[in-house]
Amino acid sequence: MLLAFDTRDVGRVTVVRCQGRIVAGGESESLRSHVTSLLQDRQSILLHLGEVGFIDSSGLGTMVRVLASARQARGDLKLCNVPEHVRRVLDMTRLSNVFELHDSEETGLTAFYRPSNRAASPVSGGRSILCLDASLDMLAYLRELLGRAGYEVQSTDRLGDARLLTRVTQFDLLLLGPGKIGSPDALLAFRGACSLPVVELDPEFSTRHAGEAGAELLAAIESQLRLRPS
Repeated sequence: MLLAFDTRDVGRVTVVRCQGRIVAGGESESLRSHVTSLLQDRQSILLHLGEVGFIDSSGLGTMVRVLASARQARGDLKLCNVPEHVRRVLDMTRLSNVFELHDSEETGLTAFYRPSNRAASPVSGGRSILCLDASLDMLAYLRELLGRAGYEVQSTDRLGDARLLTRVTQFDLLLLGPGKIGSPDALLAFRGACSLPVVELDPEFSTRHAGEAGAELLAAIESQLRLRPS
């Protein structure tokens, strides 16, 4: 089975779920290339190894290399859901002390949000906004638009990840896109539980004049944040 990746962003952290074998040849090279490409614009990588069936010495070497690459990029890489057979290999090779291991995705993600963790520390002193929408393209646009306006922006396309983000960090506002995220009841419960002011994007936002739509969105956000003390 070739090594495959299921990659998603959870706020400032990128989760890479590995499926298959991390062995010499194409599999190891694909892992190195995938993480290297992510590090071009990301700093916090969480490798989920729960579906890795086998790892050889070359695969271990590749993991050490990608960890070094992440730290050279002023970021970090952590491991989660490490199978027992992989954990034994790490212990035998004394590499379990090189990598930071976490039992679950949630604990691994939370670790990136500790104040001492430089990779996921805020890069802006502005107000913090959580963007939630089903469209990755829309989220990329919103991160760019709001970031350039001075806001600290985190985003996700999954309701469960949004719940986790509100537990591990503080936001000043929730920005909801028109894309369907979970059931209406689940979304309503989340909105009530996070107790944040909410700005909802118009369903036609993505097809309107970009300048006008962007200006109106920024004005709506500013209006909501004026009602919420810093």
